[in-house]
Amino acid sequence: MPVASRELPYALDYVSHQLPPKPTAVTEMKRILVIDDDRFLRLGLNIRLNANGYDTCFASDAASAIRTALEQMPDLIILDLVLPDADGYAVMQTLKAHPDVADVPIIVLTGRDRCTHEDRVREAGAMQFFQKPVDNSRLLMRIRQLLG
Repeated sequence: MPVASRELPYALDYVSHQLPPKPTAVTEMKRILVIDDDRFLRLGLNIRLNANGYDTCFASDAASAIRTALEQMPDLIILDLVLPDADGYAVMQTLKAHPDVADVPIIVLTGRDRCTHEDRVREAGAMQFFQKPVDNSRLLMRIRQLLG
């Protein structure tokens, strides 16, 4: 089942009150789907992305990732390659085959080796490969580039 940002631990509410207010703009906030089974990574990305004016939604396995992508229609997806029920390649293949989300840019954020996986990730349709731990400023810069 997808995890909405409001369902993350209470600590998130405490921390989010300490952050600067989200930018208010005439345009709607861009939504980012984070697909990773690591709860702490999801929490950290939620804080960073919300602080930078992005709306977030989450999935922790392949099945909920596909369901959440089709329900939430994100503007961008951050995807781990290692998920409990399938790998990220299967998720990318399914999403790229579905016309409603086929054009959504995907950033892969994984602990897998760059030399072994970067070319394969790009061939599968991802726009960017980041290895964990990620430099947050580089990740945010790439997100801004992809979302315009």
